[in-house]
Amino acid sequence: MPPQPSQLFSIVPGSTDPIYRQLVDQVRRLVAGGQLAPGDALPSVREVALQLAVNPMTVSKAYGLLELEGLLERRRGIGMIVADRPAGRGGASAAGERLALLRPTLERAAREARELELDPDTVLSLFTTILKESP
Repeated sequence: MPPQPSQLFSIVPGSTDPIYRQLVDQVRRLVAGGQLAPGDALPSVREVALQLAVNPMTVSKAYGLLELEGLLERRRGIGMIVADRPAGRGGASAAGERLALLRPTLERAAREARELELDPDTVLSLFTTILKESP
C-alpha cells in the first residue's frame, strides 16, 4: 500500500516555485535519500490532489515529468512506481546527485545571509548546529 500523500508531500502555496516543481523536487529528494526505493508505489494522482488541495493536472504533470526522466514508471493496475536504478549508479554518483539537489536550497540561504549582511562563519556555525539537531 503506498504511503499517504500527506506523509510524502508538502507544498508551499506562496513559493516562487510552481507546485508541480515542488512535487518533482520532493520525489527526487525522497528517491535520492532512500525514503522511496525502486518498486515503491506512489499515491495516485487523485489522492495527492485531494490531500494537498491542488488540481489533479498539476500532480499529473509532476508525475509525467518524473516518468520522462526515468525516475518513475507507470505500471498497469498499480500506478506510478519508483523505477529501477540503472546499473552502475550508486556510491559517489548518488552522493553527487544528492548534493546537486541540495545546492539550490543552500544558494537561497547564502543569498539571504548576504542580504542580511551576516558573517559567513556565524552562518556556517548556525548551519552546523541545525544539522546536528534531531529531525
